[in-house]
Amino acid sequence: MSHCYDEYFSDVRVACPYGLPQVAVFRQAMAAGAAPELLEFFLAAGYRRNGNYLYTMACESCSACRPIRLVPEELRPNRSQRRAWKRNGDVEARMGPLRITAEKLALCDRFLHTRFPGKGNAAIEYYAGFFVNSLGCTQEIEYRVDGRLLGVAVVDVMPGSVNCVYFYFDPDEARRSPGTFNILYICDWAKAHGLAHVYLGYLIREVAAMKYKARFRPHYLYTDGEWRCSDDRGGDGD
Repeated sequence: MSHCYDEYFSDVRVACPYGLPQVAVFRQAMAAGAAPELLEFFLAAGYRRNGNYLYTMACESCSACRPIRLVPEELRPNRSQRRAWKRNGDVEARMGPLRITAEKLALCDRFLHTRFPGKGNAAIEYYAGFFVNSLGCTQEIEYRVDGRLLGVAVVDVMPGSVNCVYFYFDPDEARRSPGTFNILYICDWAKAHGLAHVYLGYLIREVAAMKYKARFRPHYLYTDGEWRCSDDRGGDGD
């Protein structure tokens, strides 16, 4: 879909970052110093943030990336998600400004090396090129158990919504379902603060690590210029 602001964006062609067998096209523009309200406007139009860049996918032969968001007031956790919430009843969460510490870098490196073995990903590169930005609305949520760092969520907090940027956690604690707990906590926090939407990034059904987002229901997918609610079976609502 064409927008009046497309002239400010340029296309960058790269190998698909999600491992799909085609060239990916990032339509992106620098947004350094932009107000949180501008970020929220673009998120509502199906865009994402990477560092100081706003982008959308404009791949010629693929439409697998589907922007997905939740409405905290409507969220109905299923039985598995309720169990994950209860399983993490001992977790203490703290929202605050994004801070880079040796403790967080070490945990993030462990997560990346476990999740993406042999890829050479480094925590400091994720922080410098992906998390840190000049938009002024990025926060982090520290999850701890008895003082020990369990995981960290990087989020953008805007006037009416929360944008989930990234979440990493202790690989040894995977039995807790920390990813599920993180989304439930963010939705609970957003609801308590009167925020209408939680953006989860892209739902990519062809990628195992991305399709779990469809389990949060109801969810909304950005399709043909509008947000459409899924049905109770996890469909697209198309």
